[in-house]
Amino acid sequence: MQRMHIPTTTTIAVALVVLAAGSAQAQSLPDDFVYLRDLDPGIRQDIRYAGVNNFVGRPLAGYDANECIVKRSVGLALQNVQRELAQQRLSLKMLDCYRPARASRDMVAWAQDGRETEAQRRYNPGFSKRDLFRLGYIAEVSGHSTGAAVDLTIVDLRAPKGPAFDPNRVYADCTAPESRRAPEDSVDMGAGYDCSDAKAHTAAKSITADQRRWRKLLVAAMARQGFVNFSKEWWHFSLPGVGKQAYDFPIARRMR
Repeated sequence: MQRMHIPTTTTIAVALVVLAAGSAQAQSLPDDFVYLRDLDPGIRQDIRYAGVNNFVGRPLAGYDANECIVKRSVGLALQNVQRELAQQRLSLKMLDCYRPARASRDMVAWAQDGRETEAQRRYNPGFSKRDLFRLGYIAEVSGHSTGAAVDLTIVDLRAPKGPAFDPNRVYADCTAPESRRAPEDSVDMGAGYDCSDAKAHTAAKSITADQRRWRKLLVAAMARQGFVNFSKEWWHFSLPGVGKQAYDFPIARRMR
């Protein structure tokens, strides 16, 4: 018969200290980084590289939680954008925020692995994934790793909730009409998130008037808080002057 071990008061106290230390480590962020939820829990989050609904088809290295982490000044500026949009019954939805440098290295390895799948082709329908770096759609060193860049879109709070992404369903590519491409539960910007195509360029001519109106609304609201849009991606914005250093700490679950 196995002898039963009854924990002493000292053992329990030590265990609690270890658990507390682990929680503190999971929440510890360097150099003025913050969880966006701590500043504005109303901003929606769908951090795509923390799941399977992205061009790689799996979580990227370092994305251990569906959490948006940014520099505090970026978070405060996003909070101001959210307040403006709320007056129109709209909300921001974060798609990517701080990106660990290891995730960018993961992207590099993926782009060079020589394999193409239908799911991946949804994001770059016009060319091979090995051309993504040459064409400027993926960078070996990303501004996201500084905490100053974000990917986001707009949700119309008056609209019914859209369908969930189904990893087993075959969707049309990211340039297709909204009803045929993968659902994003946001306004129709004319091309899906992370779409490597001219149709995703912010000033693309091949989109409808309504789609152009949504893009202009997002760009204008972000610009009023100092954000600059990347012309090849309607979803990508950065806040100049926040910082140039790239970081590589993993995105841990927020414990509060």
